[in-house]
Amino acid sequence: MKKYLVDTHVVLWCAENSDKLTDNMKAALSDKSSEKYVSIASAWEIAIKLGKKNFNLDIDGGLLEFYRMIDEGGYITLSVEREHLELLPDMPLHHKDPFDRLLIATAISEDMTLITGDENIHKYDVPVLW
Repeated sequence: MKKYLVDTHVVLWCAENSDKLTDNMKAALSDKSSEKYVSIASAWEIAIKLGKKNFNLDIDGGLLEFYRMIDEGGYITLSVEREHLELLPDMPLHHKDPFDRLLIATAISEDMTLITGDENIHKYDVPVLW
């Protein structure tokens, strides 16, 4: 069974049916035979960004709305585990965003393909679906 870890922005794109979603993304996300996960780190990222006054993130309903997007999208929420964190110190610094680095480490340790639109993630040795 194919397992996907969905990047934070892809969850948001799906909720708004954005034209930024590629055909590959749409196909993977609608595949009933695969499992789609969202890391709880994505909710943490949203919570922090919602609290920043200078960050433009428009989610009516705040964090609860993001949880609704996860639930209605049929995603499985994935906790942050020790094994995910243990990969971080040895990862190259191609990407300085700590949330994306954690998603990369999670995808690697859980043997998942990361669904993302972030080009920097392609620099890592992690399966990526764009």
